[in-house]
Amino acid sequence: MSIEQLIKKCKQQDLKSQEQLYRLFSAKLFGVCLKYSRNYQEAQDNLQDAFLTIFDKIKQYQGKGSFEGWLKRIVINTALQRYRKEQRVFEIMHEENIKEPEVEIIEEDISLKFLLSIIQELPDRYRMVFNLYALDGFSHKEIAEMMSISVGTSKSNLARARQILKEKVAEKKSMNKPTSFAK
Repeated sequence: MSIEQLIKKCKQQDLKSQEQLYRLFSAKLFGVCLKYSRNYQEAQDNLQDAFLTIFDKIKQYQGKGSFEGWLKRIVINTALQRYRKEQRVFEIMHEENIKEPEVEIIEEDISLKFLLSIIQELPDRYRMVFNLYALDGFSHKEIAEMMSISVGTSKSNLARARQILKEKVAEKKSMNKPTSFAK
């Protein structure tokens, strides 16, 4: 069955087609959920909530643009909604004209699993902004609108997230260096 046929059957609320759609896209979308979640359990919850939304709103998909992109956008919005619900009372201070440091994080001796774990450890707002900007390519203006923050706050949060990640990578690298013993 083609994707177009599968979408059509899902629009008719065919349970077998919904299950097939889930099986087809759940692994890839779970990867997106992991980027935006604090941990594995929250990612599972976000995936579940996202698929409920997908099946509820699939009639709105008009076949324009990538279906996978449409699914990914719902997953990201689901994670952002959870974040907004759980948003902390404190506001992170920001400067409007902050310069974004260019930090190269990925190194040959740093595993993808480690990178994902330190991204998940970031404070919620930093993690969201970092993922939206660095991993999914949204502009600061788009992020500001999605998260109801200013562009300056988005830039500040990204800079702080990058700095934290850089420090954690440096810490990991220093822990893995072989020690030499003087005679």
